[in-house]
Amino acid sequence: MPQTILTVATRGQGLYEFTREVEGFVRDAKVQAGLLTVFVRHTSCSLLIQENADPDVRRDLDQFFKRLVPPADDPSMRWISHTLEGPDDMPAHIKAALTQVSIGIPVMEGRLALGTWQGLYLFEHRDRPHRREIVLHLGS
Repeated sequence: MPQTILTVATRGQGLYEFTREVEGFVRDAKVQAGLLTVFVRHTSCSLLIQENADPDVRRDLDQFFKRLVPPADDPSMRWISHTLEGPDDMPAHIKAALTQVSIGIPVMEGRLALGTWQGLYLFEHRDRPHRREIVLHLGS
């Protein structure tokens, strides 16, 4: 069964598309029908399938989550006790808990069965740059 690890370099909070890299992995695997599991190996970022046509969608999602879970130094977040790694760390864990770290995508006729406007994104929840590892596993 084909497996690989992708590395996505982030520059801070936001959505980073990696659909093309995954499409290349599936194409090279030459599996006609199966299930691709996409798994991120971190606790302060997550994965999304989201629209990849209009960049306003990514900006709006990013702003929504910033409003939903502000930094730990925001007065509304005084209840947080895990603050040793900075004001963005515990909110990043909360955002990851609200989203997902693993996605299953069917592979049909050798291609991802994504919709026309769907793309795969790493959703970085930390302020500073990171190198995030994403495991791809294709079962037939």
